[in-house]
Amino acid sequence: MKQSEIIELSVEELKEKVAEFRKQHADLKMAHSVTPLENPLQLRKVKRTVARLATELTKRENQ
Repeated sequence: MKQSEIIELSVEELKEKVAEFRKQHADLKMAHSVTPLENPLQLRKVKRTVARLATELTKRENQ
């Protein structure tokens, strides 16, 4: 997800997306540990998306 898309989401949507992407990251890590992924850069992309979402969520909660 791009930062511009993240900014448009509501707090509830942010929480849902964080949970969704964390599950996706855990699934990818498990799949990669069993057999190497075709594109291991997916792990990095999903991890960074989780970080972007969590950062935006924290920023909104502190305001």
